[in-house]
Amino acid sequence: MEKTASKRNVPPIIRKILDIDVKLTEKFVLWANQFVPLRSLRTHYKILEISCHGIAWFACWIAFMWVYTSKSLVQMQINMLLGLIIDIVLIAVIKAYTRRRRPPANKNDSFAEMGPDKFSFPSGHASRAAYVAYFFCNLYPLPIIFWLPVLSWATSVSLSRVLLNRHHVLDVIVGVLLGILEGILLGFLWLDQETALWMWNSLTDEKLQGGEFHV
Repeated sequence: MEKTASKRNVPPIIRKILDIDVKLTEKFVLWANQFVPLRSLRTHYKILEISCHGIAWFACWIAFMWVYTSKSLVQMQINMLLGLIIDIVLIAVIKAYTRRRRPPANKNDSFAEMGPDKFSFPSGHASRAAYVAYFFCNLYPLPIIFWLPVLSWATSVSLSRVLLNRHHVLDVIVGVLLGILEGILLGFLWLDQETALWMWNSLTDEKLQGGEFHV
């Protein structure tokens, strides 16, 4: 018991920061609910929650790759998938290590919550939203007309995590920063066309044209 308790000891400076974060989160949610009560938008927040869930993104992206099999898309598809894997792994490891509890007002009705997902720090939804926005604005830029919808969605997802009482403010801020760092890291790891084609052909029975990989 003593050994377990010692593992959970938090340095005073960190404890002070966390206490401030808890109070700041409570004040922010109370202030926001003066304008838009939670009960009237909870359904919308839940939709945003599902729209950025790790399992949903991973499954839908695999389906997208399978349905839209194209040499022109495979590099983007493989690199996005790599980034999603990096995000899921990093979030799981950090949450398992920090084990911060969710805000007391949180309801246990999260979509497909499992394993480290039950912990609060950092926000996986915020990191994923920031990563996706960074990807489509920097690594594989969509036409600029789509930037506003993408950034608005990412911002809405991040804010909804606090307003839904899933996370504290600090969880979301760190999640966003982590998502941006994941995007920067992916920029260094970016797979070229031939490597992406090789990976796709290795994972599927369908061969795409592309140099020696065409069968």
